[in-house]
Amino acid sequence: MTSVQKNLNHILQRIENACIANHRNPNEVQLLLATKTVSAERIRLALQMGQSLLGENKVQEVKEKYADLVDLHPTNHFIGHLQTNKIKEIVKYNISCIHSIDRLDLATKLDQRLKLENKTIDILIQVNTSNEESKFGIAPADALELIQQVAQLQTLKIKGLMTIGLFTADETKIRVCFKLLKTIQNQALELNLPQVEMKELSMGMSGDLEIAIAEGATIVRVGTAIFGERTYPDSYYWNENK
Repeated sequence: MTSVQKNLNHILQRIENACIANHRNPNEVQLLLATKTVSAERIRLALQMGQSLLGENKVQEVKEKYADLVDLHPTNHFIGHLQTNKIKEIVKYNISCIHSIDRLDLATKLDQRLKLENKTIDILIQVNTSNEESKFGIAPADALELIQQVAQLQTLKIKGLMTIGLFTADETKIRVCFKLLKTIQNQALELNLPQVEMKELSMGMSGDLEIAIAEGATIVRVGTAIFGERTYPDSYYWNENK
């Protein structure tokens, strides 16, 4: 068994243990393989073990790996910051959900492109629950307004919310981020908006997935703990100029 396969088994056990500890059905929590900088060959090892949900951060990597993985029929999500000038490219590929819609300008231009191609797409609204300037995402105070605005765009199907927890060893501070996303989810549900399901909470990564599951995560995004440390720091993937 390869290191990827051993690591994957360990992560699946962590998810199951966290669900049991929090009286949740493990079937309620999906594992998304965060595959930034990971080769198609290594991704295949995880897909061959029955995983199917992939998330890329950069449009260029979606393009580079798509043909090498299409035969395994993965479900492709886009989890990185999306620039408006990349919209035309991203819709060429079989992306079923974009996790990182955080501004009306982006949503409007995505809607316009999808209308031209007679397509729809699932989306999550990204919220900057840690209020860090280094992170993308709508401010929590503005999230409900953005949800209401995006809900009026016919090609975009809002399925829930996404956030990145505070990078800290203080679990209390991490938990505050995830609790805030859950609160916004509940507030959005009360609005009872058409085309807004709000079923998904994409939160939790390699280091904090147990806290996220305790606070209601339905998708955890794990890369490093399965595929190993990456060459570049996380900040590289959030830099709009890269």
